[in-house]
Amino acid sequence: MSQVDDSSPEAEGKFHNYRGNEIPWYVRAIWIGFWVLAVAYTIQWLFPALQVELFKKP
Repeated sequence: MSQVDDSSPEAEGKFHNYRGNEIPWYVRAIWIGFWVLAVAYTIQWLFPALQVELFKKP
């Protein structure tokens, strides 16, 4: 018969090194670039267009 391994989970997982959900630096840079461009677009194009559409006289 085979012998049952009765080691604890701590002993069994001592070589398991998980880093979790760490986001790489380049993914953060992409997101920062996205939000900077989104805000710039909104300020440059969306706000002026909304002013024209909302407050234009018929």
